Amino acid sequence: MAKVAFKVTLTSDPKLPFKVFNVPEEAPFSAVLKLAAEEFKAPAQTSAIITYYGEGINPSQTAGNVFLKHGSELRLIPRDRVGGSEC
Repeated sequence: MAKVAFKVTLTSDPKLPFKVFNVPEEAPFSAVLKLAAEEFKAPAQTSAIITYYGEGINPSQTAGNVFLKHGSELRLIPRDRVGGSEC
């Protein structure tokens, strides 16, 4: 079973901590998002993973497809910290 590695950086922390995740390339990317959010103690339901260049990633594809399209360096953003304007 082939694996892919993602270096995920937590962008909401000024120190920019990161973790490396090795997952099967057939794994759903939504599972990678959940794993990364749990590791950084962020709520998975309100978090997003973006590329190093700020492009959003659709979590309904496999980890292998994300790796091929976007590479290994990704960023986790807890959505409750993005936008933040109250109506």
